[in-house]
Amino acid sequence: MRKDKKRTAQNATYIKAYKDALKKLKKGTGDMQKMVSNFYSIVDRAMKKNVIHKNKANRLKSKVRRLSKK
Repeated sequence: MRKDKKRTAQNATYIKAYKDALKKLKKGTGDMQKMVSNFYSIVDRAMKKNVIHKNKANRLKSKVRRLSKK
């Protein structure tokens, strides 16, 4: 029980990072290729730390790939 608050806070930072990156991508301002690459690395890092499931990571990346093609 002692570590759960610390881990919850760390997990929240990973979740916030990919959600913020997704919002920036949806706005579509700036260098799209660079933002997509950055988003992929953030999602992969969250997946590696077991914050999100690998299938969710793949769904998010697929969603971004569809957004970037528009």
